[in-house]
Amino acid sequence: MAKSPAHLNLDGYTDLPPGKVASIVTYLEMRERPRLSRLPKPKGLSLVRIKGDVERYRALFNRIGAPWLWFGRAVIPDEELLAILTDPKIEAYVLTDGTTDLGLLELDFRPKAEAELAYFGLVPEAIGQGAGRYMMNEAIRRAYTKDIKRFFVHTCTLDSPSALPFYIRSGFTPYKRAVEIADDPRLSGFLPLEVGPLVPIIGKPKTKKARPAARL
Repeated sequence: MAKSPAHLNLDGYTDLPPGKVASIVTYLEMRERPRLSRLPKPKGLSLVRIKGDVERYRALFNRIGAPWLWFGRAVIPDEELLAILTDPKIEAYVLTDGTTDLGLLELDFRPKAEAELAYFGLVPEAIGQGAGRYMMNEAIRRAYTKDIKRFFVHTCTLDSPSALPFYIRSGFTPYKRAVEIADDPRLSGFLPLEVGPLVPIIGKPKTKKARPAARL
């Protein structure tokens, strides 16, 4: 007899089957443009918009997200990612020093009169040098060049612990919390087994063929 699906216990613990990962998601929003601090642009860095460069996007996404087990873009096929990156209402930027990509900023203007900060992050070696504040100021400025009534973002426990307080300091206000449960992308073959060291692997890799991690 098949086991009935597990239900979330709102007053205690909920066991997850092997092969699953869970995170707490916090949703944040800003309803008006905050006053931005005037900081000098980090020397030698610039934001470059990319359209359709799936390989470049995946490589940067993987470098940023590897410590935290980011997988939102890793588990979708190239065709779907290409459609996102070429959508005229999506603006994806890389922060670069001209040689190396150091940060990712992605704005989604598809919701009516709203903008989502879909992805935002830096590679580990670029953290703590002012690049994050520069990117956030640019994210807010570019979002509000459009006629929007709300700018929103979400972060989760599969992210840097500094992400949530950084968003709050930037002017976002938390308004909702959720639990996200998903297949462990390492066991499905979408990410290498060694990424996300803070999230132990519980389960065995699937034997079915998946998109090679080398394409990320």
